[in-house]
Amino acid sequence: MSQPQEKYRVTIAYGDGIGPEIMRATLAVLEAAGAPLEYDVIEIGEKVYRQGITSGIPDEAWEVLRRNRVFLKAPITTPQGGGYKSLNVTIRKALGLFANIRPTKSLHPYVETPYPDIDLVIVRENEEDLYAAIEHRQTTEVVQALKLVTRPGSEGIIRYAFEYARAYGRRKVTCMSKDNILKLTDGLFHKIFDEIAAEYPDIESEHRIIDIGAALVAARPETLDVIVTLNLYGDILSDIAAQVAGSVGLGGSANVGTHAAMFEAIHGSAPDIAGKDIANPSGLLNAAVMMLVHLGLADIAARIENAWLRTIEDGIHTADIYRPGKSKKKVGTQAFAEAVIARLGQEPQHLKPVHFRKPGVSVEIRPTPRQPKQLVGVDVFIDWDEAERDPNVLGRKLEALAGEAFRLRVITNRGVKVYPGGLPETFCTDHWRCRFVAAEEGGTVTPAQILDLLRRIHEAGLEFIKTEHLYTFDGQRGFSLAQAE
Repeated sequence: MSQPQEKYRVTIAYGDGIGPEIMRATLAVLEAAGAPLEYDVIEIGEKVYRQGITSGIPDEAWEVLRRNRVFLKAPITTPQGGGYKSLNVTIRKALGLFANIRPTKSLHPYVETPYPDIDLVIVRENEEDLYAAIEHRQTTEVVQALKLVTRPGSEGIIRYAFEYARAYGRRKVTCMSKDNILKLTDGLFHKIFDEIAAEYPDIESEHRIIDIGAALVAARPETLDVIVTLNLYGDILSDIAAQVAGSVGLGGSANVGTHAAMFEAIHGSAPDIAGKDIANPSGLLNAAVMMLVHLGLADIAARIENAWLRTIEDGIHTADIYRPGKSKKKVGTQAFAEAVIARLGQEPQHLKPVHFRKPGVSVEIRPTPRQPKQLVGVDVFIDWDEAERDPNVLGRKLEALAGEAFRLRVITNRGVKVYPGGLPETFCTDHWRCRFVAAEEGGTVTPAQILDLLRRIHEAGLEFIKTEHLYTFDGQRGFSLAQAE
């Protein structure tokens, strides 16, 4: 007598807009395929936001997520206006889901695409970069966002990309960054990529500046295999890749961490077509397939994916990919799911059948050795809107306030040098970065001396709004130069 199959408990959220429709369709396919799953449903998204919970998720939902560790989520709607945080970002960061994996493969000739040979995977850092969403309004005219890139975060995602490539027999990993401009943040990411790539001589590696990299995704995607990149770039690239492959509506993604994982479609909640039974459930269904692989249910995952491919191949298409004369039948959300269910046990005849294996991708983030650092100066940011915004007037005031410990090295506005020796054509806002360094060349300063400097600036009637300490690490400059400095 056979033993009953182990049940896996999964958290699900029906989401907003088209979310409930595509979730019902996806769950129907999972049930028909015999996936041994049990579900806990949580309420998140727009209804929760409207209750005054600005995170979009109630406290009790966190306990369910932490207990089950696997989450299948339909898209949600974030209300417009200030005060609402991205729930996706909140969940990814709170649960440590550092790796976002988005496969993209063309279904030519059944789904229209100019690139029939696309088969790439984007591995996106999921917790840092500008998605830290640390923003401040500092003056009447200027707001700022902090871009945070860490060595542990970069090492984790880059090593994951190489381990993924090795596990799935991929040939090449391409790093994309903008380190020709962002020399410290993106520069760190590129540096760590080069370090880790040397540990994987069996896998080809290369680096592309993100602008030409995005152009390659849009124009020559068949030349790419696995892409690893920072958070914002990965978000943009994955939508480009999905669209050139045929439709954003087909793409699913995995968000994986050490202790939990979340699976979702890459598209939004599409409230304009909600309730019309026309949405394509393929994105969420493909995310559910990735979830099954993650749970070790590779055979069931392949059974569903092959039935889905056969459905596409048979010309049973939802409106987003339907082409008169090419497709055979236009169907709605539930009818598409029924067509997939009818083909369970079948494989595609022309598209390549899939045979999954659990990748066993795991990474160890090594501790970062502490480096000796020295405080060599301070950037003082000032809100100043006087004297027709003449930087020479501000510069002369600050020169007189520098004292014995400091010298005023440069004033910038929007990153470009305006004093000393700035150009009169440079447009200036009311937001000024004033760089003070040790009076003695190569010298250091103390926090107490910085506080005295700020006191003098304040007593002179100037408003400082922010400071950034300037450090060297092992003698290497830990701050960027101003443009034209």
